[in-house]
Amino acid sequence: MNGHHHRRPDGIDPVARARARRRALQAIYAWQINRADERSLLAQFAHEQAHEVADLEYFEDLVRGVLRHVETLDAALAPYLDRPITEVDLIERAALRIATYELIHRPDVPFRVVISEAIAGTKRFGSEHGHTYVNGVLDKAAAALRSVEAKR
Repeated sequence: MNGHHHRRPDGIDPVARARARRRALQAIYAWQINRADERSLLAQFAHEQAHEVADLEYFEDLVRGVLRHVETLDAALAPYLDRPITEVDLIERAALRIATYELIHRPDVPFRVVISEAIAGTKRFGSEHGHTYVNGVLDKAAAALRSVEAKR
């Protein structure tokens, strides 16, 4: 791509949104370790966001969404995990929580996009086989949480 972002007809820039998801993954990963409050977490990462083209609004929605709904997200994930969420690798855990937030609260985003972005983030930051685990969990979660869409 020649440096120009191609916005879709709906105004969404997929490249900026992918960057926002990557940043959100880093922010949630950090939060899982230090439990920083929402404001300082957003401020820390928003500062970094300013240096690159990213969808700041989407980034903030993902971070706020995960922090505010973490118990419900973990409960929604639980049936598809082979271990307690607290035993899942930190990067994989962050990716799963973000993706589950999107599956439940962002019906505007197709579930295939949610899954492929979670896999991409895990491949980039996670352990060697982490993306395979994330893929398996999210395939099952999406079938349940987006059943109408998944049947199409």
